Amino acid sequence: MSNDHPPASLPAARYLEKRQLKRGAAGWVLLAGLGVAYVISGDFSGWNLGLAQGGWGGLLIAFLLMGLMYTCMVFGLAELSSTLPTAGAGYGFARRALGPLGGFATGMAVLIEYAVAPAAIATFIGGYIEALGLLGITNSWPVYLVTYIVFIGIHAYGVGEALKLMFGITVIAVLALAATVIGLAPHFEAARLFDIVPKDAAGASAFLPMGFAGALAALVYGIWFFLAIEGVPLAAEETADPKRDMPRGIIVAMLILLVTGALMLVLVPGTGGAEAMSTSDNPLPEALRTVLGQDSALAVVVNYAGLAGLVASFFSIVFAYSRQLFALSRAGYLPRWLSITGTRKTPWVALIVPGTVGFLLAAITGDGGLLINIAVFGATVSYVLLNLSHILLRIREPDLPRGYRTPGGVVTTGIALVLACVAVVATFMVDVKAASITAVVFVASLAYFWFYSRHHVVATAPEEEFALLQDAESTLR
Repeated sequence: MSNDHPPASLPAARYLEKRQLKRGAAGWVLLAGLGVAYVISGDFSGWNLGLAQGGWGGLLIAFLLMGLMYTCMVFGLAELSSTLPTAGAGYGFARRALGPLGGFATGMAVLIEYAVAPAAIATFIGGYIEALGLLGITNSWPVYLVTYIVFIGIHAYGVGEALKLMFGITVIAVLALAATVIGLAPHFEAARLFDIVPKDAAGASAFLPMGFAGALAALVYGIWFFLAIEGVPLAAEETADPKRDMPRGIIVAMLILLVTGALMLVLVPGTGGAEAMSTSDNPLPEALRTVLGQDSALAVVVNYAGLAGLVASFFSIVFAYSRQLFALSRAGYLPRWLSITGTRKTPWVALIVPGTVGFLLAAITGDGGLLINIAVFGATVSYVLLNLSHILLRIREPDLPRGYRTPGGVVTTGIALVLACVAVVATFMVDVKAASITAVVFVASLAYFWFYSRHHVVATAPEEEFALLQDAESTLR
């Protein structure tokens, strides 16, 4: 690979001047809010589809395993983000540990996840709006279009404003989850968790109605409870003190999500019934109506607030995909024009391009389940590479200054690595079509890197400078 600077007509300083983010826009509280915002839509919709794959027992196992994987990985990311605080996040970490190919592969896997996840969430937003009967909408593509235009516009206006609005919407969504718990808890019946009739499958029982294979297939939906929290480090260049704030923000967010996810997993099917919830587009309001009546005011409130939760995740993941694309483009791995920022220091091109792709995916497919599976495949590939990066950096660079150290060290991220590999396999069990489509896109992007972009990398990009510094230090030794 040859690292080259920008063209002589565009000196390095001027090149980076047009590619600057607004520093100091977020402290650890906003970062924690960002982490919860990324994921909170997963508490309102999507996870329940796992009941159809593995029954309640299978989804419980998936939640526990994927909760363990994410918790271990988050501890590793807390260390990596305090050590290498750049907008590239996953790409930057893997670039240092695995080299240019590993860095690009990780960045592209993350980008696929974040470009497709908002499209899946947009379909759920459409479902919630149709359930509310707003504006008489029966075809959701106009909802997708308005959602993308409005929230990309807010992000383009300014990151500080966007993060604060995102935090406010997330608070509303968390309060709605608390209200759901209060409304459902008195009506919980354990028998409703097991009302799916067991199938003729190996290991099938009332606890695992689809057998052992169903439990493995449910892993994809266990991931949906936590998908995208790994995006918190993407805000590193816009954080006041990343060495201190990044670990606090991402760990607090993870703890909150473990609690909210567990409560929804138990109370929603434990009141609405696992079978009924397995096909619902809006499981929380539906469970509330089951126990409180069709005219339940609380169900209406939670339906509206559920819409806020979906918006929060959509809003935040748009932030994430723009920063990952910005970093890859700024370094020359993708076309450089994608990383241009405007007068308000926001990457407007990197906001619009994936947004257009996401809108088209949502409008053409209208299939949130398919889009979830595509996003999850990209995510699981990136998790394998991220955890491997932490392990390799600990082994190869034990003296690297770290603002935070992962409890348990490589054992912790080793657990996450093994579970991530299992999750990759599970994506093929659930939807071979979605996994295959994603794999083809991923391989095509690697071909682009190998034949073109590795020869046009910008050495002055922050992620590349971290790696070059390491190479220089290694040479001096």
